[in-house]
Formats: sequence, C-alpha cells, structure tokens
Amino acid sequence: MRKDITPAGNVAAGIESAWENVAVSFERFCLTAGVATLAEMMERDAAELCGPRHGRSMDRRGHRWGRSAGKLGFHGGKVNIERPRVRARGGAELALPSWEAAQAEDWLGRWAMNLMLINVSTRRFERAVRLPEGDIPITRGAGVSKSAVSRRFVALSAERMAEWMAADLSQLDLLAIQIDGMHIADELTLLAAVGIAGDGAKHPLGLLEGATENAAVVQALLDNLIERGLDPKVCRLFIVDGSKAAIKAIRKTFGRHAPIQRCQVHKARNIVERLPKHLHAAVRKALRQAWELDDAEKAERLIRNLARRLEQVAPGVAASILEGLDEMLTVIRLGLPLSLRRSLACTNIIENMISTIRRVCRNVKRWRDASMALRWTAAAMQEATKSFRRLKAHKQLPVLRAALAAHQAKHASQPALEPTAVAA
Repeated sequence: MRKDITPAGNVAAGIESAWENVAVSFERFCLTAGVATLAEMMERDAAELCGPRHGRSMDRRGHRWGRSAGKLGFHGGKVNIERPRVRARGGAELALPSWEAAQAEDWLGRWAMNLMLINVSTRRFERAVRLPEGDIPITRGAGVSKSAVSRRFVALSAERMAEWMAADLSQLDLLAIQIDGMHIADELTLLAAVGIAGDGAKHPLGLLEGATENAAVVQALLDNLIERGLDPKVCRLFIVDGSKAAIKAIRKTFGRHAPIQRCQVHKARNIVERLPKHLHAAVRKALRQAWELDDAEKAERLIRNLARRLEQVAPGVAASILEGLDEMLTVIRLGLPLSLRRSLACTNIIENMISTIRRVCRNVKRWRDASMALRWTAAAMQEATKSFRRLKAHKQLPVLRAALAAHQAKHASQPALEPTAVAA
C-alpha cells in the first residue's frame, strides 16, 4: 500500500480542492495546485503518445502501463507524486516531456548550494527549508537529511568549479591582475588570481592548490591562465603582496620588464609591526607622504631618508624598507593619478574576496583533501562576485591603458630575459 503519495487527478478538481484548504495552509494550496497542473500536463503527454483512453488508433506510439510513484523537488526537499507510465510497442519505457522537464530543474542542488553559501549547516538544512509546524510533512526520502544535502552540494559545486576553471579568458580586456594566497589547512595553501578589466569590472580568474606559496605554484597558476586564453604578450599591471616567488614567476612568464606593484598596505603593516609603538605614527605618515607624491624619484628619496633615520633604532627594519623599493613605486612611475593609484597599489580587492571565502567556509571543521578545499573556495569566489562593484577609479583606467602601452613600447627593444647574476 502506497503512503504519502500526492494524488494526481483532474486539474480543475485538484485546484478546487486546494482552494478549499487555502485558509488552512497557503503552502498546501500552492503544492496541491501545482501538482494538479502537472498531473494534467502528464495526462496530455500520455494522450499524445497513446491516443485517447480505450482507443484503437494505429498511429499511437505506445500504450498506458498503469501509474508509478515518483518524487519532485519542493521547498529544498522532495514530495511524492503519482505519474502515468507509458510503454512503447517494443516494451521500452517512453518518457513524458512534462515529467522530464519537472525533474530537469535542479532546484534541490541550488537550494543546497545557496543555503550552505550563507552558512546554513547541513544539520540545520531541514529547518531552513521546512517549518517544523508547517503543513508539508517531512517524510522518509524527502532529501533534506545532512548526507543528502552534502551530496547535492558536492555534485553541484564540483560541476560549477569545472566549468569556471575551463572558462575562456581571451575575451576579457584585462589591464591588471592581483595574485594572493590563503592558508587553508596544514600543508595546504590556495593561490587565487583576480583580474580588473578595462571597464572596471572584477573577474575571478583562477585557483590552484599547493603546499606553500612558492614559485612553482605561482608558475602553474600563470600557465593555467595562459592556456585558457590570457595573452602573455600584452602588457598588464600585476599586483602582489610582496611574495618573491610571485614576482619571480611573473618575470619569468611575462618578461623582466613586466610592471609589478607590491601591496603598500602589506608593506606598511610589516614595517610598523616591527617598530616600537612610539614610532608607528611617524613611520606611517612618512610612508603615506611618499606614496602620495607624483614624482617617483622624490618618493624614493623620502623612503631612503626614512630608512636612514631608522638605522640606529631598528637596522633590520631599515633594510626591510629598502627591500623591493622599485616594486613599491610602480604605479607612481607609470604616471597614474592619485585616486587610481590608491586602488591599484594594494591587494584590497582580492583580500575582500578572501574574507568572503573565510566567511563561507567557517562551518567546515575538517578539510578532508585538496579537492574539497578547491570546491568550497571556488564556490565562495563565485559567491563573492555577487557583491563585486566596479573599481572606484574606473573612469581613469584609460590612463592606465595608455601608460601600459607606453611602458611596453619603451622596453620592446630590450631583452626580456633576466640578466645572469654575477658572483660577488
């Protein structure tokens, strides 16, 4: 004896029955009316395949074969429903177009994906999609258990990640690329890249796992971007957090004259944290003054003077200030306006995306393997794009385009390979 099967009858009778109960439960009304409508559509499909009931038409493709229980997605779970069965003359099952269309909508996977991305745990998924006191009961096999939800999330997140990681990049008009890494678990680091297009739009480009943020991992990420259509001959501005491995891989792939900007926010933080508190304000002020100058030579002199003043107090910090000085002033050397420099002299774009990743993944208590970390991170990166806005100084991006073209033309005749180091 079948239980908990939603009856499928005449659409008018079904809607009338549903309307009688609308005062009791609007949710039950919507379900009953929808099931009645679907039942009528399936009966029409069966009539087109088999002809009218008890008919003897020779043009029919099949014949009716009773009814069968099935399940359809509803409110993040499943509800039971009866559907007619049709068999061809050879004995094979004939699909009903309306039933196939109803099942093709992956609402269950999208419900699971959406709720897990907003930090609803699998254990609470059932309460998130069905009210405990609601009129639609949760029966066995409703698909709202934590294991069923987890399976749907894994399947859909893996599918979307594969599609995203294979997307063509050749159509993106990218002027700048930010690269940064994030530590996920022991011996697992993920490296991400975000591009800034000529219209100011931000695009997550790629993701790769590695034990550490070393040159080999960065190189693999860049190779993946090039395979997907990123032209290495086009001059672009690269923004990194100061990793020597990232700089080395970029120089190797895009030439030693590729413009690279080290994140000024990271640099200032690393300098100030190593100094006594009474020097923090003065050092921050000096660095800010240097970075807001329009003349790169004056900015360099100001930073060197700061390092000279700190030699007695903190010689290690003084040496750190001068380390990577050329990459710190790249946006000034390109002649960009101040508002555009403020947007491109730091990795705030990718840092904001990483904060979204950490918020989405905070319910994960144990990372089983790298594939799990990649799936979750890729899903979170796509979630972060929903809150992306155009670059604040997007109207000044034509200045960056012209500066990059001039930079490329200036160094076009010079060798692109790194010079061989000379022993001291």
